[in-house]
Amino acid sequence: MNSTVNIAIDGPAGAGKSTIARRLAAEMGYIYVDTGALYRTVALNVVRHSVESDNTNAIIGLLKDADVNIAYKNGEQRVILNGEDVSELIRTPEISMMASKVSAIPEVRTFLLGLQRKLARENNVVMDGRDIATVVLPEARVKIFLTASAEVRARRRYIELLDKGTEVEFETVLKEMIQRDEQDMNRAVAPLKPSEDSVIVDTSDVDLDGAVRLMREAVESQLKKG
Repeated sequence: MNSTVNIAIDGPAGAGKSTIARRLAAEMGYIYVDTGALYRTVALNVVRHSVESDNTNAIIGLLKDADVNIAYKNGEQRVILNGEDVSELIRTPEISMMASKVSAIPEVRTFLLGLQRKLARENNVVMDGRDIATVVLPEARVKIFLTASAEVRARRRYIELLDKGTEVEFETVLKEMIQRDEQDMNRAVAPLKPSEDSVIVDTSDVDLDGAVRLMREAVESQLKKG
């Protein structure tokens, strides 16, 4: 029996999963695994090869020469594509939309599944994504579905993009957020949804510290239940 403790966090884009999960992992001394970054890395590879999002066969074909991995630097997760640290290059709206497209392809999900499960098998992890509790780590000790209203999530992403120097309109961010929700919830493979035993944590009305507190309370409650 696996003795490691896995905390699975799912939720829609912009819910703050990465930021909150990273804080939670640091507080608990666990490894943080941002699975969305892995899909973004595959998406970056697709964009670099000028392949259209609807060319499924070409996207699958690119996988055979794509070496996607995770490294940790000063406790921070970095994603590596063919030996290059691309952690900063995958955080653009273009890559976000492409990531949503490629993540609906079964072969892409299979390509990344082994890496995700290996990390969880060998470490106590806080892992976030879209289908961690439902598909990747169905036996996780703790399962949480983190969410917030589309408007709140879009506002957070809007501010994040502005802080990075990306000029964008709030209405555009909101439209893309809603579009991504539709894509993620309605895809045929591993659609975005809470597992039956996930605890729902809504952060619409709290700041970051409040969200981390809510998450920690939910985690501790589930761990006590065993």
